[in-house]
Amino acid sequence: MELLAPRRLLLLFVGLVIMSFGIALSVRSDLGTTTISSLPYVLSLISALSLGTATILVNSGLVFLQFLLLRRRFRPIQLLQLPVLLVFGVLNDIALWATSWVGYAGYWQQWVLVLLAIVVLAVGIVFQIAARSIMLAGEATVLTIATELARVFGERRLFVFGYVKIAFDVVLVLSAVVLGLAFAGQVVGVREGTVAAALLIGFCVKRLQPVLGPPLERFRR
Repeated sequence: MELLAPRRLLLLFVGLVIMSFGIALSVRSDLGTTTISSLPYVLSLISALSLGTATILVNSGLVFLQFLLLRRRFRPIQLLQLPVLLVFGVLNDIALWATSWVGYAGYWQQWVLVLLAIVVLAVGIVFQIAARSIMLAGEATVLTIATELARVFGERRLFVFGYVKIAFDVVLVLSAVVLGLAFAGQVVGVREGTVAAALLIGFCVKRLQPVLGPPLERFRR
């Protein structure tokens, strides 16, 4: 199966490792984590769950959401998202452990960590794109929603992947805010760094893709 070709899986794994360290750096900044990790991170803050375990639970829920939306159109191969997210969850916890020494002495250093996290995450995403293998549950869910909206209501500009991705991220962040208010009595895990990540990760991916993409795709072939 082409999706599971060894070089594709290697690129996917390296991408997941890099992304995990990007998430860990955003956590260490204490300025809020990325949009896709906001809900798992807040869940880990208000419970005994680790970030990795919370990531696995939330993303498993997203796979189930895909099944609910697609029903008979849900392809069994999409279940391969589950082992990928299990690996990603474990890598999240390993990255947090490996960066436990990272700290800061001032607000500007927190922003350095945020910006470094954004760049590292963007590099990991470029690896994931180059792999053209199994999608992470978040992106797969956005693609499913966009496809189903276009199928039911017809092709419209608002139903393209980019716009649906923005709406999806907003829902995740708002859910994280509500969860923090409900269980911690305040907003936790979502701060200005979360907004910066939402605005800049896509920009960085677009800038890095022309540089890193071609050699990674040559390796994949």
